[in-house]
Amino acid sequence: MSYRNLQIWILAREVVIEVHDMTMNLPKFEMYEEGSQIRKSSKTTKAAIVEGYGRRRYKQDWIKFLVYALSSNDETMDHLENLWDTKSLTDERRFNSIKNKVEVLGKTLNKFLQAVEQEHQSLK
Repeated sequence: MSYRNLQIWILAREVVIEVHDMTMNLPKFEMYEEGSQIRKSSKTTKAAIVEGYGRRRYKQDWIKFLVYALSSNDETMDHLENLWDTKSLTDERRFNSIKNKVEVLGKTLNKFLQAVEQEHQSLK
């Protein structure tokens, strides 16, 4: 099995692609400010899943990186809301699409994290 088969990685990849595409249509000043931040946080979410998967043999590391992924996903939502609130992002359809994907990813990551934590507890 590969991290590429994980539903959380697939969802995170979709968020990265959609966020990247959205930021290419922001006002120029935002492309390098909030746009850069939201691209980084969405990519960090996906990267933390990959790095944690690589350390899955060490359950505490796996859990730690899933927590990092969750916090980066929350950061992505915050940047998205900032773009919307400041009217730098005005495409409501795109905002809602990304918002929904980030929310689903957060819920899925949370459930996955709980499952890994439960498995870790049962091994003790």
